[in-house]
Amino acid sequence: MRYSPYAERTPDGQYQDMLRRVRDDGIRVPTRQGPAAITLMQQTMRFDLAEGFPLITERSLGSFWRKPIGELCAFINGATTLKELAEFGCDWWDAWATDAKTSKRGLAPGELGPGSYGGAFHHFPSLEQPAEGFDQFRHLVEQLRELPGDRTHFVSPWIPQYLVRGEGKTPKATIAPCHGWVHVRVLDGRLHLHMFQRSGDLPIGVPSNMVQYAALLLMLEHLTGFEASTYYHTISDAHIYEDQLDAVETLLGRAPRPLPTVHLNSAGLAVTDIHDFRAEHFDLSDYDPHPSLPRIPVSS
Repeated sequence: MRYSPYAERTPDGQYQDMLRRVRDDGIRVPTRQGPAAITLMQQTMRFDLAEGFPLITERSLGSFWRKPIGELCAFINGATTLKELAEFGCDWWDAWATDAKTSKRGLAPGELGPGSYGGAFHHFPSLEQPAEGFDQFRHLVEQLRELPGDRTHFVSPWIPQYLVRGEGKTPKATIAPCHGWVHVRVLDGRLHLHMFQRSGDLPIGVPSNMVQYAALLLMLEHLTGFEASTYYHTISDAHIYEDQLDAVETLLGRAPRPLPTVHLNSAGLAVTDIHDFRAEHFDLSDYDPHPSLPRIPVSS
């Protein structure tokens, strides 16, 4: 990835603009989580990676930024349990695998279910391979290498029959996937990655999702030889919970700064299989964020 010199990068305010639009124009809707969600549909950001990696600067994520990458690596490898996620440094999933949630769905304690991200990404139900399922990310890399001009480089986290809801229906996941619809295109020899997100908690979840899928673009650059160009992030249901508004006001009062640099380090450059990437394979520099904030409420 060839970045512009840090001093020449323009401060990026797209995340802040989206927060402001949702705060000002969103509709308050009740939620099962408790606080109402201020919701606005169809919000999109576009990041030319030459202008920096999309790690927000409105608050510091300097001690946390690798963890979302570790989570995506876990999902790519098929993690569907708390134990498997912990092996990738993900220690924040307990609230979605409580006994109440798992028993209600016929799952073992600590299970997120075969309809969760890891199940869809690594074990998508397949008639041809019923035992192991279909590995979407392995196929994505193979297809990009073999047929780069195709428009069909696509990954989905959604297994419809495992996510049904309603009377007499039992889903096979403790939480419906919120992100991870990925479409990749090779245009003029460069990689463009569009991540569509069904539902996005703007103050908490979305900054992590930005990191995850921009990192995926760097992984694909390395594995395919096509230079990373642009990362697009679309959120269908973009929302701010009412108990997050104080934090949002603080974020909106801070001037955005240029985005930082993220590269694969030497260990990352030695990876030849997408399943072998880990969070520690990425290094951060040129990061000058505003201070971190006290804990922002998260609704589970």
